[in-house]
Amino acid sequence: MADTSEMLRGILTELRIGISLCTRLPLAPEAPLGDGDVARASWTLPIGGLLVGLAGGLAYWLANRLHVQPEPACALALVATALFTGAMHEDGLADTADGLGGTTREQRLEIMRDSRIGTFGVAALVLSFLLRWSALAQIGELADIRSVVIALIVAHGVSRAVLPAFMYLVPPARTEGLSTSAGQPPAQSVAIALGLGILCLLLAFGPRLAMITLLILALAALLLARLAFRQIGGQTGDVIGALQQIAEATLLVIAAAML
Repeated sequence: MADTSEMLRGILTELRIGISLCTRLPLAPEAPLGDGDVARASWTLPIGGLLVGLAGGLAYWLANRLHVQPEPACALALVATALFTGAMHEDGLADTADGLGGTTREQRLEIMRDSRIGTFGVAALVLSFLLRWSALAQIGELADIRSVVIALIVAHGVSRAVLPAFMYLVPPARTEGLSTSAGQPPAQSVAIALGLGILCLLLAFGPRLAMITLLILALAALLLARLAFRQIGGQTGDVIGALQQIAEATLLVIAAAML
């Protein structure tokens, strides 16, 4: 009985860690995180992503109830998800785009640390928002509210389900930093996260399209991993954020294409 209680407390703690990483909800444990705590809790990232998608879906539903047209309603849904997450992954995408424009490995890593945003970062953010907004708007025009909400939930959940596998396979580019301190996720956490993501895809897309979507996401992750290896020698927290944005946009475009 004591072992079961301890296990449940551990699961709850990991859920609090994962959700606090994905959102601005004040759920982080009061005790300082130890080595490997974030990596072990990485299986909860898709659950945190589902909450982000729900926040966006709620914003879209409220806008629809107020008779807002699909296009601005979708923009409000994206604003809601950015506010709910603190635009953490958008920041990672912008930093990665700016950093990869450097000429040396050291310069690229230094640019990625810089809090200021450059031309490449702005361009990447504009492209990301345009892709996600246009895909959501198409779903809103051709389908019902439920389809938009499901698309948001799946896109945010699955896009975070692939992150532990990327962290497991691609070593950190730095000897310090967010990605390094998080550590390498254990294989069990990677498997659970991927399993949750695959389950979401199967329920939303069906077996055939779910398999195609997985292959596309795997290809995108491999291309980003190769680019990160060649340019900076591995992954950083910014690169992980960029992967989430790429995966989210890809999933929304595929959902729109289904219609």
